[in-house]
Amino acid sequence: MKTASLIFLAGSLIALPALAQERVWRCGNEYTNNATIAQQKGCKVMEGGNVTVVQGTKTSGGGSASSGGSSAARAPAGSPRVEGVDQRARDGEARTVLEAELKKAEARQAELQKEYNNGEPEKQGSEGRNYQKYLDRVAEMKAELARNESDIAGIRREIGRLPNKQQSQ
Repeated sequence: MKTASLIFLAGSLIALPALAQERVWRCGNEYTNNATIAQQKGCKVMEGGNVTVVQGTKTSGGGSASSGGSSAARAPAGSPRVEGVDQRARDGEARTVLEAELKKAEARQAELQKEYNNGEPEKQGSEGRNYQKYLDRVAEMKAELARNESDIAGIRREIGRLPNKQQSQ
């Protein structure tokens, strides 16, 4: 009886390291074979299929793609510092360019809306005989309106990120 339990114990001790190395956890887009980290982050065990885990280095700042905008605005270490006057001039130029782009996009939006005519634009050429062609053009116009509206919203966001005119003077 003792021999059987010792053999079972020895067999299970040999199998434990193999199981520990085979177990891989997925934490979102990150994988780990460290059980304590996996428990802390609430990761799920990966089953079936082989996963190779390569230890990498952490990026400085630890930011994700969503916080990339703020880190992109920072100057790299050792780069020359821009004086306040120069930075205000650059911000003013950026605001001028963005406001011009906004006016152009808003004018284009008004033109598109006029042509779209609340979803009932005038038929052109062979569209009188080919209704599907007309429907396709209407769908394209609607998509172009949506894209242009999205462009306008993006330009407004960019203008909103710039310092106010009062602050820059």
